[in-house]
Amino acid sequence: MKYEPRLHVVLHQPEIPHNTGAVGRTCVAVGAKLWLVRPLGFRIDDYYLRRAGLDYWEHLEWEAVDDWTDLVAKLPRRQPCFFSKTAERSYTTVRFQHGDVFVFGNESSGLPPSLIEANRPRLLRIPIRSEARSLNLSNSVAITVFEAMRQWGEWSSSEG
Repeated sequence: MKYEPRLHVVLHQPEIPHNTGAVGRTCVAVGAKLWLVRPLGFRIDDYYLRRAGLDYWEHLEWEAVDDWTDLVAKLPRRQPCFFSKTAERSYTTVRFQHGDVFVFGNESSGLPPSLIEANRPRLLRIPIRSEARSLNLSNSVAITVFEAMRQWGEWSSSEG
C-alpha cells in the first residue's frame, strides 16, 4: 500500500539489527517511512532484523541508500531534525509537521561530527539524567515519533 508518510525516520549507519527491526515496527505503527544510510552493521535480510520487526516488515515502507548525499537527493525538501545527546535544545520545544524528517545516528557513536556541525540549529535532544550515557536507539525513535503524533492529535478512538 503506497501512502504519503507522516514522517521520515533516518537511521544513519545503524549497527544493530534488533534496533533497526524495532524502529521499523514503530514506523509501521505511525505511518512513517524508514530510511537506512549505508554502511549498515548487518545485512538487510538478517534474521534478527526481521525477528525484531516481527511480521510487520512486509507493511513497512523503507529504503536503503548508499550515503548521505544519496539520501538528501531522495528526501522531501524539508529541513531535517537531527537527534543527538550533545544538543542543547529539547525535542519538546519543536512543533513537528507532517512529512518531517528525523535523523538518528548509530548506536555506538551517534551522528558523525560533520552532520552535527553542519546542522547545529536543527539539533535536538531527549533530556535524560546524567547517570545515563544515552537511550537505546529504538527507544529514542519511539519517543520522538510519538511526540509528533501527540502534537497532531492523530489518534482517534478507533485507531488507538
